[in-house]
Amino acid sequence: MNNRPYVGVAAIVVRDQKVLLGKRKNYHGSGSWQFPGGHLEFKEDIKACAVREVMEETGIRIKNIRLGPYTNDIFESDDRHYITLFVIAEHDTGEAEVREPDRCEEWGWFEPNHLPEPLFLPIQNLLKRISGLESVLF
Repeated sequence: MNNRPYVGVAAIVVRDQKVLLGKRKNYHGSGSWQFPGGHLEFKEDIKACAVREVMEETGIRIKNIRLGPYTNDIFESDDRHYITLFVIAEHDTGEAEVREPDRCEEWGWFEPNHLPEPLFLPIQNLLKRISGLESVLF
């Protein structure tokens, strides 16, 4: 067992003042809504990870990427520990499609103050740290 935290990168993708969320399945946090993202690879740049993961999971390209806040996420029921690095990006091209059907049910665009429930733990923890999602987006 790995006794060190994993590093996750979550991309808050913005289009028309809405953010992209996917509904997780068959993985920890199944049934909760998440931003696109994944594990930071060894020696990988954080922004490059966001570009790669968003493309792999949704088929869309992002631009104007900037580093955002981070969260310390302990998934007690799954015995997992993540540090989640958030990046904020603008939608560039493409329409979100489910490219990993074994891990995601659907993608949708949501207003930052009307997010679907339940939210994935890193987003819950992010919202506890900031004064609303808009505070990091606009």
